[in-house]
Amino acid sequence: MSFQALGLDAHILKAIQEYGYTEPTPIQAAAIPPIIAGHDLIGIAQTGTGKTAAFTLPILTRLAAGPKTPGTKVLILAPTRELVVQIEENVLAYAKHLPLSIAKVFGGVGERPQIEALRRGCDIVIATPGRLIDLMDQRYGNFSGLQHLVLDEADRMLDMGFLPGIKRIIKALPRKRQTLMFSATLSKEIEALTHEFQHHPKTVQ
Repeated sequence: MSFQALGLDAHILKAIQEYGYTEPTPIQAAAIPPIIAGHDLIGIAQTGTGKTAAFTLPILTRLAAGPKTPGTKVLILAPTRELVVQIEENVLAYAKHLPLSIAKVFGGVGERPQIEALRRGCDIVIATPGRLIDLMDQRYGNFSGLQHLVLDEADRMLDMGFLPGIKRIIKALPRKRQTLMFSATLSKEIEALTHEFQHHPKTVQ
């Protein structure tokens, strides 16, 4: 199995080749085609298996094929500042040949640059739930045109008590969207989330 066989956009194939990727990991090979096809997805994968690329590469392919509209099209929620920074580094590498703007939102640093990014309507926002809710409460962030929501390390977010915040964020998003959930385990709590937020999701692990 090659990345070319998965149906990725040519600009993305060029970027990942430059990044040193040669062939997809099992979670990438399993997740990329159904995400490109537009399905909701539950991905059961440990950290270190290439799951960031498993959701980012197909989302970027869909953005590259779609119309250029203003506003945020992708929201990726992650439990920690460190993970947000790591995801952003990967997304910047994969999207280097695409005209997309990317912003990260997390606590422990000044709000001003994050507010400016949300005001501009960056194409992709990568955020921790707590700081994003703070800024949404101040009326920053336009998610009316959102197409893709990713909950990364969903089990850790639940363990850290983010469930009420996640529900508040999702309530503010369009109902018609693609929702991807990645978790190390498929617990009863995660299954309850999938029933609440996803539409006939595919499961890969």
